[in-house]
Amino acid sequence: MAQQLTITRIELYKIFIPLNEPFVISLGPILNAENVLVILHTDGGPTGYGECSPFMSINGESADTCLVVGSYFARLLKGRDALDIASHIAAMDTLIYGNSSIKSAFDMALYDIAAQYAGQPLYQFLGGKKDKTITTDYTVSIGDPAQMAIDAVKIRDAGYPAIKVKLGKDGRKDIERIRMIREAVGPAIPIRVDANQGWSVEEAVSTLNGIAVYDIEHCEEPIPRWAILDLPEVRRRSPVKIMSDESCGDDHDAERLIRLGACDYMNIKLGKSGGIFKALKMVQLAADAGLHLQVGAFMESRLAMTAFAHFALCSPAITHFDFDTALMFSRDPVTGGIIYGENGVITVPDAPGLGATMEPAALEGFEKKIID
Repeated sequence: MAQQLTITRIELYKIFIPLNEPFVISLGPILNAENVLVILHTDGGPTGYGECSPFMSINGESADTCLVVGSYFARLLKGRDALDIASHIAAMDTLIYGNSSIKSAFDMALYDIAAQYAGQPLYQFLGGKKDKTITTDYTVSIGDPAQMAIDAVKIRDAGYPAIKVKLGKDGRKDIERIRMIREAVGPAIPIRVDANQGWSVEEAVSTLNGIAVYDIEHCEEPIPRWAILDLPEVRRRSPVKIMSDESCGDDHDAERLIRLGACDYMNIKLGKSGGIFKALKMVQLAADAGLHLQVGAFMESRLAMTAFAHFALCSPAITHFDFDTALMFSRDPVTGGIIYGENGVITVPDAPGLGATMEPAALEGFEKKIID
């Protein structure tokens, strides 16, 4: 009989860390990282770490709801074999619909345990290898066009390989924003835009045609995600390639987008997919369809960002990386994990498992729930 690693104790922490400055998107300003950390202990075996960054207007969760639902999951999984990941994902989905963010934190901790038990770094456990360089873009918040141009120049001068620009407030003003940014940074550096569902169909088409002259690499989620049936039309009429984001949650969403021919790229976020287990299915669907992928983030710390980087090495279909938000934190509570180097280059750890933890001292003062 194969050895089991019984889950004996679960810790949940509500992490609150202010950002260095407001991060503004079309859905509103973000002032703080309000995340949930999950720690799974096993009987004499590895301890697994997972983190999520719930986003109320995208996945309908908050740190408070994640603590409540996380307590349900803790009672559900306590006493089970940590290595039986598929059954745990099914059990969580059976217990409660949605709640993809907190599910992803449990999923991440389970994969951390499994990779440690296998004696492999997580990327290797997922079938990946270090055969490509991961470089993150850096994002310009939406705001005054002149200030956005100044911020974009700082990103270029810092050596990042691409500039991501938040848009979606006003199509005509968004064109002006991109014009000023392109004139400020010059023609060489790629510019990517993200409307965060901020435009109507016609506004999206007119805006994308207006910014195309400024050599835009792609646009994320131009229209509301509930208007998914209109996304193929936007793609057809847009000279800028379309990347789905909010409309692409799990593998079922990915399959729907592919069948509709709605996008050129898809953005996988573990907080939308419910974790690595379902995200791997999304990668296979995209690879089979010949689509390239981005791995993105919400406002996670370097701990979850480390999991994203491991995951990003699992397939050559993953070609874009959006891992900048952990750099916006006013303090870093993580031990180990990815290293942000010059020019946006990210080094992924080779220690077994995730290779990232949070020391107890870094968690002092945070609200917590312990199930043992």
